[in-house]
Amino acid sequence: MKKLFTLTLLLTSIIVLAQEATETEVKEQQFSFEGSVDAYYQTNLSSTDKAIFGSGGDAFQSFGTSFADETGFALGMANLIASYEMGKVGAVADLVFGPRGDSAVGGYNLNQLYAYWNVTEKTKLTIGRFNTYLGYEVISPTGNFNYSTSYLFSSGPFSHVGLKADFALSDDFSLMLAFMNPTDVNNNATGGYALGAQLGYAGQFLNFYYDDKEVLGFEIDYTGGFDLSDSFFLGINAAYADNDGEGFMGAALYPQLATSDSFSIGLRGEYFDLMSDADTSTDALDVFAVTLTGSYTIDNLTIKPELRLDSNSEEVYIDNDSMATKSLSTFLVAAIYKF
Repeated sequence: MKKLFTLTLLLTSIIVLAQEATETEVKEQQFSFEGSVDAYYQTNLSSTDKAIFGSGGDAFQSFGTSFADETGFALGMANLIASYEMGKVGAVADLVFGPRGDSAVGGYNLNQLYAYWNVTEKTKLTIGRFNTYLGYEVISPTGNFNYSTSYLFSSGPFSHVGLKADFALSDDFSLMLAFMNPTDVNNNATGGYALGAQLGYAGQFLNFYYDDKEVLGFEIDYTGGFDLSDSFFLGINAAYADNDGEGFMGAALYPQLATSDSFSIGLRGEYFDLMSDADTSTDALDVFAVTLTGSYTIDNLTIKPELRLDSNSEEVYIDNDSMATKSLSTFLVAAIYKF
């Protein structure tokens, strides 16, 4: 009888432990689905809205930076992100549809597609396609204060395909090392590769990229920011890139003031300089751009009115009288819904 009682107790304990383990495993399995959609209206203040520019005479007058390059009512993109994690491993599929997505990903409608392994609490390995670690701005408009993008963002990498390792060195210090295809290349047809690194300290990041002249060459980038008060934030970005005498350098400041829980106003002031040993006309180009953006949030919807003025060193734009000019100004209103 004693043996039967002991056996019953043992079996009961095993069942209870198995149930607890199963419940723990279920809790560790996490699936999430999120995304966004965005659209905008834009008008040129100093030039026509007609699509009469470019070599084919069917392009809109624009700043030459990525995205938001049409006038009238225009589409941004639909972004759908599915992620699944179980225990120490997980995967992310990030899909984009629309003009903004098409310009960013270069095919497949895949913004990101990667798997990861949390080897330890302080070490994470990721393989696949992931957005770049360089720069202040990102592809998705939900991650930027300004709706239009900077020259620094537009000139640097968008995404990488490869393997990266993230290390949490301490509460403040972090390190990322990466071995990748050359930037923004899904299929490596050249046999060349790129190396990447990021050193972070308390929200400030020093980024490096090198691909031995395959695409971008070498880039060093600083991205960071400071909360100067409870309502005032200052973002900073600076970068230098060189690919055998061809490249760019620039810097941008992003002061942002929250006037209430639902409204903020921010400025992007950027200086950008193209460099070229082979083309003196390209080497002479530099631009100073100022973008003033408001951000009003209603539940999951954000409305962004934006005024932008770019002043170039050369007459690269066309004004309302069809004359060459050094400056271009626009006004837009964007609507971004996040779910």
